[in-house]
Amino acid sequence: MSRVNFSFAFLSLMTLTVLGCGAPDDAEDSSGDGEQTQTSGGGSESDTSNDPEVILIDGSSTVYPVTVAMAEGFSKASGSTNVKVNAPSGTSGGFKKFVTGSTDINDASRPIKDKEVQLCADNNIEAVELTVAIDGISVVVNKENTWCDSLTFAQLKAMWEPDAKVKTWKDLNPEWPDEKIKLYGPDGDSGTFEYFTEKVIELKKECTDDYQPAVDDNLLVTGVKNDRYALGYFGYGYYLRAREDLKGLSIAGAEGDPVSPTPETIESYEYPLARPIFIYVNKNRLTDTNMKDFLNYYLGEGQALVSQAGCVKLSEEVLEQSRKNLTDALPE
Repeated sequence: MSRVNFSFAFLSLMTLTVLGCGAPDDAEDSSGDGEQTQTSGGGSESDTSNDPEVILIDGSSTVYPVTVAMAEGFSKASGSTNVKVNAPSGTSGGFKKFVTGSTDINDASRPIKDKEVQLCADNNIEAVELTVAIDGISVVVNKENTWCDSLTFAQLKAMWEPDAKVKTWKDLNPEWPDEKIKLYGPDGDSGTFEYFTEKVIELKKECTDDYQPAVDDNLLVTGVKNDRYALGYFGYGYYLRAREDLKGLSIAGAEGDPVSPTPETIESYEYPLARPIFIYVNKNRLTDTNMKDFLNYYLGEGQALVSQAGCVKLSEEVLEQSRKNLTDALPE
């Protein structure tokens, strides 16, 4: 039985504005930039961007549920309501704000890039990397899809690569329906998009134009849910919350048999689309007691919330390294 247990209360959290944490539904569309984010005062992001007491967070939609859970848990534990989580802009979209100092923490489903490190340096910002959990990108189909239970990297590449020749399910297997595969996936600012294209398509940020992108993973869930012939991919937590309406596929990497995404196979990296996820912290903000307390909670007591948020907890060894990274970055 899965170790992941979603409570009704937590599911409610993901659809409401709690502690000023804009839910993913606040994003307008695939070009959204988080401007509709609500704060605890009911205003916009600009209302708090100059308040030194407020911790502003943006970035990955995959890491978003974890950070929202941490913000709520920290508020209950400490009484602080100064952690504001924007509606996710995607990893790259979030870094565009982080490198200018507009946000204090960036949720990221991929490591920071050299060019982003340089942009930080240009603005006298140093990014502190903290690995916080493990995700398994889930490839899903409609619940009424009775013909496909697993796919290989080669099959995924054939339908997702630029100028893909595979357009229908029959193109993949002559015994499958002669119906167009409607594809749904993250937009170009998403770290999940970057990881998937490099890992599966073996290209950097390139894929077919014939798919429906979105910055909000809930829109991807809805798209696949409403189309019998659809296929999509997104973070494991979004699949878990919709598993009554979607079917998750087993995936075979370049070698080996198909593996289903489960907490166990993701934690062991046996699942071929398992990957670590991160938060990046502006080192200049580590002089703030509220920031230090929040990060200590995130890497300490709050780790009990990771599985509730749909990701997989780190091994104690990796978690200790994140704690060390934080301790080493703290001002003396």
